[in-house]
Amino acid sequence: MFPTEPPNSNNGFRALLKNRNFMLLWIGQLLSQLADKVFFVLMVALLENYPPLPGLAENSMYSTLMVAFTIPAILFGSAGGVFVDRFPKKLIMVGSDVVRGLLTLFIPFLPREFLILLVLTFAISTVTQFFAPAEQAAIPLLVRKENLMAANALFSSTMMGALIVGFAVGEPILSWAKNSVGAEYGQELVVAALYLVSAGIMQPINFKDNVSHDNSQPVINPWTDFKEGLRYLRKNRLVLNAMLQLTTLYCVFAALTVLAIRLAHEFGLKEKQFGFFLAAAGVGMVLGAGILGHWGDKLNQKPLPLIGFLLMALVLGVFSFTHNLLLAFALCALLGIGAAFIGVPMQTLIQQQTPPTMHGKVFGFQNHAVNIALSAPLAITGPVTDALGLRIVLVGMSVVVVFVGVWAWQNTRRVLRNIILK
Repeated sequence: MFPTEPPNSNNGFRALLKNRNFMLLWIGQLLSQLADKVFFVLMVALLENYPPLPGLAENSMYSTLMVAFTIPAILFGSAGGVFVDRFPKKLIMVGSDVVRGLLTLFIPFLPREFLILLVLTFAISTVTQFFAPAEQAAIPLLVRKENLMAANALFSSTMMGALIVGFAVGEPILSWAKNSVGAEYGQELVVAALYLVSAGIMQPINFKDNVSHDNSQPVINPWTDFKEGLRYLRKNRLVLNAMLQLTTLYCVFAALTVLAIRLAHEFGLKEKQFGFFLAAAGVGMVLGAGILGHWGDKLNQKPLPLIGFLLMALVLGVFSFTHNLLLAFALCALLGIGAAFIGVPMQTLIQQQTPPTMHGKVFGFQNHAVNIALSAPLAITGPVTDALGLRIVLVGMSVVVVFVGVWAWQNTRRVLRNIILK
């Protein structure tokens, strides 16, 4: 097993591998992330067994299911952070996994009505909104400050890996479960097992939680806590600046998810093969996270986010001018490296600069902002591309990314200079 505490030195991933509590958290969140992706594949697979609601076309069932899965992220993204500051983080993470596992187990025993499937999807997605901010708040409690860069690099790489692998292996896993475990309940049992095993792995985690046990603490008021977190961000420009850069990053990736379908057609691939481009970007992000995790202590004096934005802008600017598929995949990988150079340092900065008493509020607000950033481009990218064309949209995104990168870099330097002068 892993030692209880890591050595007092910064050895990148090596120090993290010796941190027992962190490794349990990492393995648990990896299984939980994988369960989320396979769960969504399960919901799509079950649609054929559920008759549509009256007046709802069969082709609209998928879109309705998507709405039920994504709306909780927009509605409750910040609310989850409110509970993180008031309850033990391990309780929230383990409890979220257990609840999602039990709800998944209920599916085979409930009437096969589409409305019930929508309610369950909505409920499980809502519970997920409590897991994410608790996980982010737990990392700085388990990892020394000098190892936060490597920790976030590892989490970012495995998060992207779960996104790629989860959707890819979801169908084979469910087919195996249906044929080997049982046609009536096998698929649901496997997904539930992923959640429950994740909960079991995280149960032994031991850390000193920053939860107030003062009985005079006011009752939970999500709106008040939301405003308190917003006031904190207005005062701490460094954290706000980092969050804006992360939001921009997720906006770009959400838009690219839509554009990848058009790109697949441009390169002679089938539209359903658009995932190859996203997978290449994911490989690049894993590679970039690995670079930061191993050599982060030597690179932390470099303007990594600016380099990341410029790399992404370069890829976006030249992408529509190339017609070689292998070169296109290489460009996607380079874009992923740039994304890692933005996401990992900015997430680390937020964790370092946010006091423990504000972790839940800040990470909940971040979760909310990221979810909105992922949703808005999905709605507007398609119509804008139809109106202006793929090349204009990509070049326009390149210009915007350069502008945001340079602005954020100058703004960060100005904020740091003001802090030093004070």
